[in-house]
Amino acid sequence: MHNYYAVLGLSPDATTAEIKRAYRKKAKKLHPDISGKDAEQFHILNTAYQIICDARRNFLFDKDSTLWDKELRKKKEKESFNYRAWLLKRSDDESRSKLIFWDLMHNREDDAVDLFKTLNREKADFKLSNWFTREDFMDYGFILAEELVFRSEFYDAVLLLEQIILMEQRRPYFKHFFPEVTALARRILLFHTEGTVNIELALDLWERALEWGFSKKDEAAFLIKMAAAYEKIKDRATACVCLNEARRLHASSKIPASLKHLT
Repeated sequence: MHNYYAVLGLSPDATTAEIKRAYRKKAKKLHPDISGKDAEQFHILNTAYQIICDARRNFLFDKDSTLWDKELRKKKEKESFNYRAWLLKRSDDESRSKLIFWDLMHNREDDAVDLFKTLNREKADFKLSNWFTREDFMDYGFILAEELVFRSEFYDAVLLLEQIILMEQRRPYFKHFFPEVTALARRILLFHTEGTVNIELALDLWERALEWGFSKKDEAAFLIKMAAAYEKIKDRATACVCLNEARRLHASSKIPASLKHLT
């Protein structure tokens, strides 16, 4: 009998995001096509990951019974009951939100991302975090953010990461894994926002990020990007303000040649 958490190199209190990240890392090393080794260890890894994820899925969707009456709970115990089909028939925000995470954890990542984007676009007040515990939202929200990044949906990904970052700052949960969260947000803001996100939306993201506790060097980098964006839309006065603040925060920050005339 394997200790499935040990197979992944994790403790039982690991977050879902940590579990998924550990699996991806080990799978790359153990895959027979890459390692050249026997497939047994890779099979054990896959089994461990599947069993742990199944347990987490069941916990996530069973522990909140507010949507279930007695008759539905009885049906749920039968193989004929299709929880996803039941969710699809409902239009309330709670059911839609649960469908996003259900699909996310049942190999329907494209469906999860599409529904999340649709709800964000159609409902100005939509907030996925309203329908889950703080810990569950942070866990599955980070996985959803990664899926958004894979599809180059950078703006939505950063807004989702913002909620997780602010929750973590108020009360720590992710422990040693939190640097992975901030690293992903940082990477998007520095390397995947400019030129891929509408300029006004990009400015919104960089300005928001100034409140997330990044280093002074990173904040200066965001401000330099903001200066370039304001210069591009002919708001030279604001561009100068951003550039001066960047130099104040981190005097050795490199100023692009295109902005030298503002210094």
